[in-house]
Amino acid sequence: MKPSRRAFLLAAAACTAGAACAAPAAPGEAVRWPEVTLLDGARWAPAAGRAQVVVFWSISCPFCKRHNAHVDKLYRAAGDGGPQVLTVCRERDRAAVQRYLAANGYAFPVSLDHDALAAALAARRVIPLTLLIDRQGRLKQAIPGEMFEEDVMELLTFA
Repeated sequence: MKPSRRAFLLAAAACTAGAACAAPAAPGEAVRWPEVTLLDGARWAPAAGRAQVVVFWSISCPFCKRHNAHVDKLYRAAGDGGPQVLTVCRERDRAAVQRYLAANGYAFPVSLDHDALAAALAARRVIPLTLLIDRQGRLKQAIPGEMFEEDVMELLTFA
């Protein structure tokens, strides 16, 4: 049996057994948001009629650190009129993530719900990973890797 067929049959068996079967949204598809809790315990939800920029990252990733500096600038510039910014950290150690944010002066919202958000949004397993979701709630683009500041700030026009 070919590996791709074997993977398909195993996934089908898992779905039949009641395991989570939802695939990440593909470009153009509506995003099915899981419940999202922020690092401070608050709930986060996409605002109706507003675009979202979602960034997956890790505290141990040097590319993420540079990228996050640009994302923080985007978050501060976006305010209420620009795209909503949500970041998703791979680490589960709340205190370590809080120390990282404080040490770097980042203000953007962070969720540690990595697995649920990755299952809903990100078929790729690369960090940093920047996702653009349009005002209608459809995934428009997944951008793998670190971006230049100018490119991140251009996301303000995505709103």
